Amino acid sequence: MRQEMETKKPNLAVRIFRFYYDGFRSMTVGRKLWLIILIKLFIMFAVFRLFFFRDFLEERFDTDEQKSDYVIETLTNF
Repeated sequence: MRQEMETKKPNLAVRIFRFYYDGFRSMTVGRKLWLIILIKLFIMFAVFRLFFFRDFLEERFDTDEQKSDYVIETLTNF
């Protein structure tokens, strides 16, 4: 009975977490690369959205109903 408990594998999610945790912990150059990737993603999604992508529907329509009517009309006219 004791041997059965010792040979039991952990849950798949636990094994996946440990795999990535050990891999990231032992990285040296990879940490800097992941930091660069995260900074670039932040710039793309936060900063660019604030300055370059305006809210088209908010500028042109007052109510949610008007916005939804416009979107439905635009999508069905293809």
